[in-house]
Amino acid sequence: MIGYYIADFFCPLKKLIVELDGDTHDFDSDCKRDARLREKGYRTVRFSNLDVMGNMDGVLTDLLPILEETPDRWVGRGASTTPNPSSEEEGLK
Repeated sequence: MIGYYIADFFCPLKKLIVELDGDTHDFDSDCKRDARLREKGYRTVRFSNLDVMGNMDGVLTDLLPILEETPDRWVGRGASTTPNPSSEEEGLK
C-alpha cells in the first residue's frame, strides 16, 4: 500500500508503480490517482492484462528503459541498496 492506494507492483528504490489494467479500470479515476501519486514523487506505468498475458517480452522491453532512466532514491545519501546485517554479531564489521 502507498498511502491508501494499493499498487499491483511497486519498486521502492525507484518509487515506481506498475499497474496491470483489466476491463474494469476507469480511465478518469486512474488519471486522478496517478496525479495524486505523482505529486508525492511516484511514477506509475500501466500495462494491460492482455499485454502481460500475451506479450510479456514486449512489456519487459518497455519497462526496462523506464527503470534505467528513473534515478534511485537512496543513492548518494549514504544508504545501501542491499541489506546488511544489523550488528557486528551478525557479521558486519
